[in-house]
Amino acid sequence: MATGSAKRPRYARATRAAPHASFIAVPNAHSLLPRDPEPKPRRVLITGAAGFIGRYFVEHAPERYELRLMVRPGETVEGRHVVEADLGDLARLKDVCKGMDTIVHLAGESSPFAEWMPLLDSNLVGTYNLFVAAKAAGCRRVVYASSIHAVSGYPEDMQVGPDAPVNPGDLYGVSKCFGEALARYMAEHEGVSAIAIRIGAFQKPEWVRNPERIGNMDAWVSQRDLMQLLIRCIDDESIRFAIVNGLSDNRFNRLDITGARELLGYAPEDRFGDENPGLPNFDQVQTHSLRDGYPSGLRGELGDA
Repeated sequence: MATGSAKRPRYARATRAAPHASFIAVPNAHSLLPRDPEPKPRRVLITGAAGFIGRYFVEHAPERYELRLMVRPGETVEGRHVVEADLGDLARLKDVCKGMDTIVHLAGESSPFAEWMPLLDSNLVGTYNLFVAAKAAGCRRVVYASSIHAVSGYPEDMQVGPDAPVNPGDLYGVSKCFGEALARYMAEHEGVSAIAIRIGAFQKPEWVRNPERIGNMDAWVSQRDLMQLLIRCIDDESIRFAIVNGLSDNRFNRLDITGARELLGYAPEDRFGDENPGLPNFDQVQTHSLRDGYPSGLRGELGDA
């Protein structure tokens, strides 16, 4: 990268902090779940186990976890205990959640280009059903896969902390804001602990090293860093509710990961620059602000192409 009087990369301007609403972490005064003197393997349900993040988690999960893998009807994934279920089927979800200690909820519509109806079915109704099923089954915790899109509407020169008011840049982000609010309600009023992770750009290392595919360097989270954060969220015994940001230790981070470090002991091992030291110009890389980015999620209702 150029030095001296050369133009500063736009990421260096990200010194403004987004407004704060300091209410995110709600620690417990005592352990959420009495643990056996000789604890048994923790029983963990992974929804969306056939997805990009889900498959990686299943392949690298600690042996101390007893996994149940939930996929949509017709999907397949390698594992000893695979169950099929649709997020719209509450009765089936209640059965799937029985006996589980923790649910890692990765399933749902994941496209930032998505229009309202797919989001309504999967990310609102489906997430609601999943939390209700967790409550009915007596699950200790839900780890909810939120997204950087919940706050992607902030200007690109702002670094966003986990306690900043939500500001989605698309309808997908709106759906994740709903999930975060529901997670807090369930934790505060229904006795189901919840940790929401605002996941950044989850990409394979080879994608990051390819100059033709580089994007969102300020939002990148490596596979092993997200894996570590998920494990810490599963294993924690002191938090009733929290929202944490899930990014690697990048030189320029769109989201502030201090909360994840302090609350959970998150210690990311990767950073974007280490994966691509030859990147010629930081200004050529997209920042994760969507104020003037994706097409409107309302295009279907408005009749736009």
